[in-house]
Amino acid sequence: QVQLVESGGGLVQAGESLRLSCVVFGGIFSRATMGWYRQAPGKQRDMVARITRGGSINYADSVKGRFAISTDVSKNTVYLQMNSLKPEDTAVYYCNAQPLGGTGNYWGQGTQVTVSS
Repeated sequence: QVQLVESGGGLVQAGESLRLSCVVFGGIFSRATMGWYRQAPGKQRDMVARITRGGSINYADSVKGRFAISTDVSKNTVYLQMNSLKPEDTAVYYCNAQPLGGTGNYWGQGTQVTVSS
């Protein structure tokens, strides 16, 4: 059974940093594109960062230069380092796994990130 477990959210002030972690259970990590998405109240869920197993990375324009996605294959974990946080980064952040071949699309439970001004 595939399960994504996120951690690391919280309340910070503008300009501070947070690191989100997502551990992937179920044996799909080595063959999945991993991503972080976020959803603010009343808005749609948007992609923040994605990394393929080949190492290709994409970022939303709004986070380029401030956020960094990375993986630790030995820990089946994907990270999102968030620096220079802004109030507009406030949202629930979700981890996502998309195995190769279209065999599923998995989400974590979400972790709240709140940035105060």
